[in-house]
Amino acid sequence: MTIGSWNAFWKDKALFTPGPLTTSRTVKQAMLRDLGSRDQEFIALVADVRRRLVRLADADPDLYTAVLMQGSGTFAIEAVIGSVIPPHGRLLVLVNGAYGERMVQIARRLSIDVVEVRSFENAPVDVNALAATLAQDNAITHVAVVHCETTTGVMNPIDAVGTVTARFGRSLIVDAMSSFGAYPVDLAGWGVDYLISSANKCIEGVPGFAFVLARIAALQATRGYARSISLDLLAQYEGLERDGQFRFTPPVHAILAFHQALVELEAEGGVVGRGARYRRNYETTLRGMMALGFRPYVPEAYRSYIITSFYYPAHPNFDFQRFYHLLSERGCVIYPGKLSHADCFRIGHIGRLEIADVENLLCAVRAALSEMEIQL
Repeated sequence: MTIGSWNAFWKDKALFTPGPLTTSRTVKQAMLRDLGSRDQEFIALVADVRRRLVRLADADPDLYTAVLMQGSGTFAIEAVIGSVIPPHGRLLVLVNGAYGERMVQIARRLSIDVVEVRSFENAPVDVNALAATLAQDNAITHVAVVHCETTTGVMNPIDAVGTVTARFGRSLIVDAMSSFGAYPVDLAGWGVDYLISSANKCIEGVPGFAFVLARIAALQATRGYARSISLDLLAQYEGLERDGQFRFTPPVHAILAFHQALVELEAEGGVVGRGARYRRNYETTLRGMMALGFRPYVPEAYRSYIITSFYYPAHPNFDFQRFYHLLSERGCVIYPGKLSHADCFRIGHIGRLEIADVENLLCAVRAALSEMEIQL
């Protein structure tokens, strides 16, 4: 078989993960060219990406800007935490999963004073506890929260968190890594100063960079705060504003793919259209998995349509690694759990997946259970 004929039959596995995820063929094809990082065509493309991101957030471009940052989403999280909190500031992190915990770890590594307000992993963050803590601690300057806690799929109430944070005059940082592009946001209405997301999540680009939607006035007030050269958010913004260029080598091909992904998101009906497709994927997955005997970890009222955590079956034959590989052999990739106190695995609903892909997954799960001699 020639390479050409092999390619005609070749198909990627479907990624039921929170990212990297399945992308369209046209997003992949957008990377099949070379472009100079200082070329005017690339500079114009970066400017268009930044404009489209602000528009996608339904934000006022006179008040908010988009700053692209090389690296994974965690790089951008660290860029924000390390760049916007003053030398004697204090960060409060609302923690109900591994990604809230990661922000705590970043702050501690940067020697930033940090306060934790913890909740159970299968429930939203505690807004009343946030209010009580802010009322007692005037040294807290910033509040950080995850919008969709990918550990479990729990959605946190950013509007309520923002209302409390604004009432006490503090600055709000939102990790919207797994939600931006599939859930509407209201940066000004929620009082968000910094929202962080990544190219390879709901916008359906490829890994290589993340981005920060920042309130311009808040960002410009952070001069001298940055604890890193490469992750200096204000310097990155000023460089992009000055000449449209990155300070260090940009991920050109990832940005080419991302621009195409933004065009395709708009063609799908924007945030509303994409969110509707993900919701259909979620509902079909949930019905099918429950019919097979699996139980979701998060109560229905708190679940997102981004990713769902399922308990391991209480059956002596169940082994997650074998289950994972049996699904992978059938063209479906799921995600292990990341909980501190319960054995779960996760199935994502985002990426370029349709109902047919979900039905294939459910068939693969059924076949895997049969091969493992598990009846639930």
